[in-house]
Formats: sequence, C-alpha cells, structure tokens
Amino acid sequence: MPIDPRHVGRRYGPFRKTVCAEQIRSFAIAVSGGVPGYFGTARGEPHPWSVDEEAARRSPHGALVAPPTFGVTFAMEPFALACSDPELGLDLLRLLHAEQEFEHGAPVRPGDELTTEGEIVEVRSRGPLDFLSVRTETVNGSGERVLVARWTAVIRG
Repeated sequence: MPIDPRHVGRRYGPFRKTVCAEQIRSFAIAVSGGVPGYFGTARGEPHPWSVDEEAARRSPHGALVAPPTFGVTFAMEPFALACSDPELGLDLLRLLHAEQEFEHGAPVRPGDELTTEGEIVEVRSRGPLDFLSVRTETVNGSGERVLVARWTAVIRG
C-alpha cells in the first residue's frame, strides 16, 4: 500500500542530547576500522583529534571534536520515528534504510547541547517501491547549525 502523501510536512522532535567526551572517543574508536583520513589512520587507529585531549588541543579546533558520521548518534531519531510511526503504517519487515546525506556545520564537541528536529519532506512511489525521505536539522546550544541530514527509506510493496 503506497504511503499517503498527506504525511509530507509531518514533524518529529525536538530531541535533545548532551554530548560527552567519552561518547566521541567510543564512537571514533568503533568506526576507525583501518580507514585512512579523518576517521583514522591506515593502521586502524582513530583520528587523534577525536580521542586524544592533548592532540585535540593543538588542532585547529582546540578541543576534541566528533568524527563526521557521529551525527547518526543524534540526528537519526526523527527518521527512525517516522519509519515506525503507526500513522504511516509502514511494514518494517519490508523497509530498507537506503541512503543518507550529511551537510556539516559547526563541529560537535564535548559539552554541546544538541537539538534535532525532523520533517518528512518526500513520499513517492516507483513501481512496487515506496520512498520516504526525512530531513533533520541539528543545532547546538548557541544556535549554530551542526548538521543537516536527509535520510531515505525504501519500502517494498
């Protein structure tokens, strides 16, 4: 059954989360997995700016910062709620998290109080597949935009 397009504009949130250094460290260690670049080194070590206070103080950021994909820990909640919202009536056994896009703003640091809100921005069908897209926006306690994300689910009919 296709998703009713009247749900476009439906909002979720606000959701609040305070970030701590240990959350950043744990996430950075979990995702480093040998990928060179920002996430970590070719040896599978996390980037020092996300785990080492001293290295982070010497960085351009001056303190620990979260890796770019840390946004999934706070910005995905509206998407998850939309997918399980009984009003939409989605069959979770037929749902696939298809894609996500991140537009980064201010870095996420320990002590940041983040607020995320989300909105269903698109509902469409293509053959036997339904598509649901949710846009989320997260700001820090100073009102700076931290992350704008778009999450898309595909549901088999």
